[in-house]
Amino acid sequence: MSFQLSKTERMVQSLAKEFAEKELAPIAAEMDRENKMEPAILEKLGKLGFMGIGVPKEYGGAGFGMMAKSLMVTELSKQCASTGEIMSVHTMAVNPIMWYGTEEQKRKYLGGAAKGQIAAFALTEPSAGSDAAGVQTVALPDGDDYVINGSKCFISNMGDHGDFVTILARTDPAKGYKGMSTIIVDRGTPGFTIGKREDKMGIRAADVSELIFQDCRVPRSQLLGQEGKGFGIFMRALDAGRIGMASQALGIAEEALRLSKEQLKVRVQFGKPLEKQQGLQWYIADMATNIAAAKALIYEAAQTYDRGEKVTEIAAICKYYASEIAVEVTNKALQIYSGYGYMKDYPLERMYRDARIIPIYEGTSEIQKNIIAREELRG
Repeated sequence: MSFQLSKTERMVQSLAKEFAEKELAPIAAEMDRENKMEPAILEKLGKLGFMGIGVPKEYGGAGFGMMAKSLMVTELSKQCASTGEIMSVHTMAVNPIMWYGTEEQKRKYLGGAAKGQIAAFALTEPSAGSDAAGVQTVALPDGDDYVINGSKCFISNMGDHGDFVTILARTDPAKGYKGMSTIIVDRGTPGFTIGKREDKMGIRAADVSELIFQDCRVPRSQLLGQEGKGFGIFMRALDAGRIGMASQALGIAEEALRLSKEQLKVRVQFGKPLEKQQGLQWYIADMATNIAAAKALIYEAAQTYDRGEKVTEIAAICKYYASEIAVEVTNKALQIYSGYGYMKDYPLERMYRDARIIPIYEGTSEIQKNIIAREELRG
């Protein structure tokens, strides 16, 4: 299969690479230490058009496909995985509005995203993570409104910077997952508050927090798609979102490999450069092979998505494989750097911490294997 990039895709890749190296690389470590994203970074991403990269042109966006989004996330993640995560979640949250939104919703939220507004995606709850059907948050109809009660945890993007969030809630609790709906909630809606901001091991500059809904009243016009179809909407969004998370993993792994090769060329042990040590050469061979395989899977998934075909299985495959090899590659890179890599003076310890979350969020590796097996055995 050919993975030749279009002129537009190469342009996006180049622009994201330049932004990451000039804007993110100098401050990534500082943002990690301070556990906070620099607001100017998000503003610049909005001005560059990255916030609206997948938004159709008629709503002010660039109208680019999944391949372009994947390339953007990969390049940003090479220098700051937190920024890659923010952009991946944002585009995942915007997608359902493109697919199912009313014209009014599209003009408000897609238009807002294209101008730099940030979207969040709220599924996870204390008792519902991998078990997505276990969502307990309710949005009960009351006249022309829904009244939302419940909480979400580990939600990216909404804390300090988010403008709106798509949530999964039970509108008809008696029907189980078939009674779940997707609802858009704006920041500042009465009854909607931001709770605890998480102090994380990695992706520390990415805002992850608790969302609390207490008699939060929103108009029924905030329903996204049909009532009772929310579970399917969220599962479709996760299929697309997993390509973005795999792209984040790829970016981390590629940068770890680059740093490893540099270190092997300059450091001398036992009277010769480390690059002459066969055991470490094998490390590089393993890292490069795994990265090439991950990239091929991600590109296949992105191109499959852009052709309008179902991506459930290939998205799970690329997310599972890329997330696991990101951990493996950064671990090998740390070994190559030895004690230096463990120190905060070097970026590898941050990259290892950042990589470790990817086999967990947007569906654990175990959940991905369940999906892959289900799709393989179906029919």
